[in-house]
Amino acid sequence: GTGDAIGDVENVLNAAATAFDTEIFMYEAAVGVWEPSDVYRFDGFISGLRKSITGVAGQTFYMGSDFDSTADAADGYKYGLVNIAAFLAQSMKETIRYNACDENNWDSIGGVYPLSNACGQLAQSYQDYECYGDEAEMQCEVDADMTLTARTNAKWWGAPQPLFCGPTSKYPATGYWDPTQACPGGSCTDYDGQKAGAVVEVSGGRANRMGRTDVEGCCWWGRGVIQTTGVCNIGKLNYYVGAKAYARTGTAAYPDVDFCKRPDYICSEEYPALKWVAGFFYWMQTVQPWDVSGWNYMDNLKQWVEDGMDLSDTSFIDAVSGIVNRGCSQLSCPAGPVDGVADRRANFEQVMNVLLENSATAFTVDDNINADAETNGNQLTLIVVLVVIAVLLVVVVAAYICYRRRSLPKKVVNFDHDEDEPEVEVSVEIKNKTEGAKLTETNV
Repeated sequence: GTGDAIGDVENVLNAAATAFDTEIFMYEAAVGVWEPSDVYRFDGFISGLRKSITGVAGQTFYMGSDFDSTADAADGYKYGLVNIAAFLAQSMKETIRYNACDENNWDSIGGVYPLSNACGQLAQSYQDYECYGDEAEMQCEVDADMTLTARTNAKWWGAPQPLFCGPTSKYPATGYWDPTQACPGGSCTDYDGQKAGAVVEVSGGRANRMGRTDVEGCCWWGRGVIQTTGVCNIGKLNYYVGAKAYARTGTAAYPDVDFCKRPDYICSEEYPALKWVAGFFYWMQTVQPWDVSGWNYMDNLKQWVEDGMDLSDTSFIDAVSGIVNRGCSQLSCPAGPVDGVADRRANFEQVMNVLLENSATAFTVDDNINADAETNGNQLTLIVVLVVIAVLLVVVVAAYICYRRRSLPKKVVNFDHDEDEPEVEVSVEIKNKTEGAKLTETNV
């Protein structure tokens, strides 16, 4: 690297842009069939990263720049690349592989999917994920009348419709999604790209794992590349990035977005970088400062790099997966075992390989440019020297000619005579100082 970690990381990412869109940002369209995501693209990723590098609420996404003034400055970018790879390894598992920004309805009970899963899946209640202590003021208030529908959802055969929320006056009880149902009349109309499945209404509704059959106040499902979830996390986003940040400080990345009133803006096409910004914000707030039970994220990231970035050593990415997926730095946590360990490891390895391959390309190009610049500089210097020599030669020759002219004898012949006097032929002999030759001039 050049010693400018942020610049070096961005050079590598730009070199890898095509690989990101054709290898990394891919979703599973069918079993074993992968296609480029139309939700997650490099342009949105790099835009969100740039916002996060400049800082949010005094925090920045780590790019290795703390090495810029050290003896290891040339390798500082490697630490930033590992941080990005760890972030993307989780993102690919959580959302990118499903081409979804909004949380999918994925918690199947008895082979069907309760529509009330919008309130929380795996026995969770997202509206009850509150902030505590000094952060209590940051959380969003639950609005029972809020009515929203997810903008994205899975598209596999029979996949459930998008999550939705609304008051009991509109949805007194909700049924479930049956993925085995054929579309009525062979025409699927619940969402674009639907291949099968249908809503089944039942008397009294179908309960999720928390016993909910309604969807009132249930608009806080996960959104964005790392699935920002619950009234506390979405409230923090608003407090530091959105309308509340602007109201408090007069400045904000998204001053016109009130995430507490419109959490769906995280996945809107109007703000394509927001789905990334929300994920980076979570990473800066939760993962980078992690220092729990003797495991410090930054210390372990740096140690993994300094130990040679051995991709067969999964200890670092396993701990990160535990933090993101289960809230502890182990593969088995009080909340349960980490989901998709093998996928997260494979994702990390894939991203690291792409970044390292493009590091070689990016810095080889830089070296070639520098070499060309040096060669061109040397050539220019030679040209200048030659021009100076030529000018000096011209000056010397001109001086010599001038000298020669001045050293020749001057011939002065005065004829003072009256017009009436007869013309006389005068012969004058002049001796050349150097050759002794006789010159004769005749004047009539």
